[in-house]
Amino acid sequence: MTQAHFLLICQLGTGLFWIITYILIIKKGFQDKKYGMPMVAICANISWEFIFAFMYPQNELQRILTLIWFILDIFIMLQFLLYGYKEYKKIIPIKIYYSSFFITLVVSFFTILAMMHEFDDMAGTYAAFSQNLIMSGLFIALFIQRGNLSGQSMGIAVCKMVGTAFAAVGFYMYFRTPLITIISLATLIYDWIYIVLIYRKYAQ
Repeated sequence: MTQAHFLLICQLGTGLFWIITYILIIKKGFQDKKYGMPMVAICANISWEFIFAFMYPQNELQRILTLIWFILDIFIMLQFLLYGYKEYKKIIPIKIYYSSFFITLVVSFFTILAMMHEFDDMAGTYAAFSQNLIMSGLFIALFIQRGNLSGQSMGIAVCKMVGTAFAAVGFYMYFRTPLITIISLATLIYDWIYIVLIYRKYAQ
């Protein structure tokens, strides 16, 4: 197998399993009337996908995958805006809730652009791997906060981990850096912890 074929498999694997992850999040969100992705992760994902679908597109296949992710993330964002406030209305006013979201969205957008220039990384690799790590930690925090499986499922957890594994292996084989390697390993560890937590909850 040539390097090009191997990277294509990793690219398609990452794209496909993240698409499935997003679809499962949307489906579970509508079923449970709960958001399935934490706010910071939503804002970072949508910002990254907008930047690399419309402003700095990579190869055509990646642009198509990124555009699909972006469209699906819009639904995930709408679920957060529609259902999320119900969980926090006793804690914060509605204006603060929505203001916090849009401020986080703007901060995420410009932080990703800044990381691209800081690391001379016009493909957004460091930002993508970093926000994936953050997302893994936030999924665990969301599970602990709720104490149940609303908005979450084993399918979401497994597909996220598999998609991450495809990306991690591809970059480790041909584009590895110490930082990306550490972030990838940490993300996979957190994803495994998330799977174990969900499994234990199902087993109760």
